[in-house]
Amino acid sequence: MSGHSKWANIKRRKAAVDAKKGALYTKLGREIIAAAREGGGNPDANFRLRLAIERAKAANMPSDNIQRAIMKGTGELQEGAALEEITYEGYGPGGMAVMVQVMTDNRNRATQEVRYIFSRHGGSLGEAGCVAWMFKKKGSIIVPREGNSMSEDDLLMLALEAGAEDVRTDEEGFEVLTAPADFQAVLEALRKAEVNVAEAEVTMVPQNTVDLDGEQAEKALALLEALEDCEDVQNVYANLEDAAG
Repeated sequence: MSGHSKWANIKRRKAAVDAKKGALYTKLGREIIAAAREGGGNPDANFRLRLAIERAKAANMPSDNIQRAIMKGTGELQEGAALEEITYEGYGPGGMAVMVQVMTDNRNRATQEVRYIFSRHGGSLGEAGCVAWMFKKKGSIIVPREGNSMSEDDLLMLALEAGAEDVRTDEEGFEVLTAPADFQAVLEALRKAEVNVAEAEVTMVPQNTVDLDGEQAEKALALLEALEDCEDVQNVYANLEDAAG
């Protein structure tokens, strides 16, 4: 499902919530800031912001923190240095392709930290565009089998009629893939039909994957986890089959 296992990634993030709540709130807050800066502070008119607020609330982020992040994004609250969004690309063990989305107030610090993490875990930071061609931007909606009574056929029909491009299945559930422009309509159609959605985001989906095992797989997972733990890193995408699974 989308190359790396979405299920394993979701479980890992949820398991880390309590242990790293402060760092998680920082990442969630930065996404809210970026969303509000891009499309305004009204979540009813800004779908990216609405999703960012939903994720923040799901992680029990305090309402005051959410509101303060919105105000920073809209410019109503001037606090700290401006945040810059940067995408880094590189290679991990076994030729794994990695894209790293960063949001930082210090580009030099972020570049040094990301480069160090790659080198420490057997990877290398590459030039812009070196792996981006291996990924496509897609809407991804994760629907678990547990908690959903809708049949596979009905879900497939509902999603495709709403504008989905594809529905992938495995033993744990479904991944509904959409073009970014159709993501909102498909997600709202699923929610209107009371489909239980575990996670929904616009992500980078690998078009081909690498299957590693043994020491290479362990090193690849260690690289991805170290990148995710970096304070400035918002999202990590890789074409590792069943990453963290």
